[in-house]
Amino acid sequence: MSKGKINVAVENIFPLIKKFLYSDHEVFLRELISNATDATLKLRHLTSIGEAKVEYGSPKIEVKLDKKKKTLSVIDQGIGMTADEVKKYINEVAFSGAEEFLKKYEDATKDTGIIGHFGLGFYSSFMVSKKVEIITKSFRDEPATHWVCDGSPEFELKVGEKADRGTEIVMHIADDSKEFLEEHTIQTLLTKYNRFMPIPIKFGVKKEKVKEGKDNKEIEVDNIINNPDPAWTKQPSELKEEDYKAFYRELYPMQFEEPLFQIHLNVDHPFHLTGVLYFPKITNDINLQKNRIQLYQNQVFVTDNVEGIVPEFLTLLRGVIDSPDIPLNVSRSALQADGNVKKISNYITRKVADKLNSLFKTDRKAFEKKWNDIKIVVEYGMLSDDKFFEKAENFALFPTVGEQFFTLDEFLEKIKNNQVDKDEKTVILYASDKEKQHSFIEDSKEKGYEVLLLDSPIVPHLIQKLETAKEKLSFARVDADDVDNLIKKDKENTSKLSEEESKKLQEILEEYISKERYNIQLEALESSSIPFKITQPEFMRRMKDMQASGGGGMFGMGNMPEIHTLIVNKNSDLVGKILESKTAPKRKKLVTQSLDLARLSQGLLSGEELTEFIKRSYQIIQKG
Repeated sequence: MSKGKINVAVENIFPLIKKFLYSDHEVFLRELISNATDATLKLRHLTSIGEAKVEYGSPKIEVKLDKKKKTLSVIDQGIGMTADEVKKYINEVAFSGAEEFLKKYEDATKDTGIIGHFGLGFYSSFMVSKKVEIITKSFRDEPATHWVCDGSPEFELKVGEKADRGTEIVMHIADDSKEFLEEHTIQTLLTKYNRFMPIPIKFGVKKEKVKEGKDNKEIEVDNIINNPDPAWTKQPSELKEEDYKAFYRELYPMQFEEPLFQIHLNVDHPFHLTGVLYFPKITNDINLQKNRIQLYQNQVFVTDNVEGIVPEFLTLLRGVIDSPDIPLNVSRSALQADGNVKKISNYITRKVADKLNSLFKTDRKAFEKKWNDIKIVVEYGMLSDDKFFEKAENFALFPTVGEQFFTLDEFLEKIKNNQVDKDEKTVILYASDKEKQHSFIEDSKEKGYEVLLLDSPIVPHLIQKLETAKEKLSFARVDADDVDNLIKKDKENTSKLSEEESKKLQEILEEYISKERYNIQLEALESSSIPFKITQPEFMRRMKDMQASGGGGMFGMGNMPEIHTLIVNKNSDLVGKILESKTAPKRKKLVTQSLDLARLSQGLLSGEELTEFIKRSYQIIQKG
């Protein structure tokens, strides 16, 4: 057996960093500002414990652009480096000064907010630079140091000219990265990645009006691009409702609607997590709502794709989550598998459920008013997360077509004596569109039945889950059949037609009505019920709706042609007229007109067929 040491060819490091380490070249600025922030926070800590005998003051980070010299610089007023530290932290690739600092001051640095861990962020500057310079002076009383490298393994290290402590990184921008010499580009990147960094960041100057006596005077001030103290870094007790709304406007300046309410996340054990999640008004187009939550790590923007750490149903919310315990890959661009991710996800789910339950209990009327704007989040959560499902049963609402709100248990209690069929199964009738299904709703109400209004796109999936979770419970949309068939009782209506007359009626109907489009079903209903009624079987329609709304249902069901059931009331006077008709033309006109009326009520009549129906209707009216 032999042992050895793997050698890394240094000359291969820079090409690897440039091409593969970071998925997006623009993050170089995020990395350099993160390093500058760490340097400043280290100094703050050392001055606080008396180890650095200097004045901390009010340091800031400055980003300077010089188009003539083709340079971009990041300057901090932090801890700085000695020549030996430059050799240690810069010349040794992947040696993290932040990691070493955290280990050395482990007991005292839990809240320093230091960002770096991998020791690779500085090298991202070579993705856009043909040469990089470091001019740095330590807070210790030692000479400044000047380091220069052109992206090869060769570097130059000499005494520098710098009077004040801190570090300046000067990037000589490469010809293939000239976009990073544009002020607009840099402003955009700073706003994207660094607008909530904990140290003020200056990028140029701006004009500001100040009052001088009776006159307004315009002066130049530093253009600070970030808010170092965003809402999520504060305790909930420090913030008022207006503070949360102001932060929402800061996060989403193009969003004009106010959020409905917010949830402040703040936990220290077993992981550290802060954040503010907002409930906006949710539309039925779920996909347009997603990916609005921003993920930060120690106030550094990472991504707005929070899949994995935020449960899928909560990606419809907006806001910020920040945690130093979220495991990221080396380039800080993606989550890695880790036990903390699942714990954080479960915590967020529980926190949201507890907030919703609290709002429901504290002010139910106000909660009911917000329900239509948040119901998709709750229904989506009930569908996708069993623990959330259990909690949501206490506050999930089921509105009726008459705009009364019930929890499921409350509604079941209300209908338990009336909406139970002969098999002792409780049947919940619901509508998805009050206007289109109006006649079916009225039929149900005449029977004394309550009808829910369930109109979100994921309802077919949710009711499937509720039917599975609850014994002897079924949901039926009011237009799935005649209401007497939806809630079958022991008592059945007697048919006015003999068996022979029923057979003859079936033959007449099949002569004029397409079997491919309609399944004709003769029913002995009350004589006052509508003669012709078109329905779509609950199972078939539900499977198609489930597949259309994304997944679920039976394979290929969404592509099946529409097949409707035509329910013909054998006890209606119209059916008697059809049977008594002496001539085929008259029978055809009665059948066709009745069918078209049923189709019209369901929105199934259009184009040439609608035009023909209108002409025929006028002819009938004119003849009296």
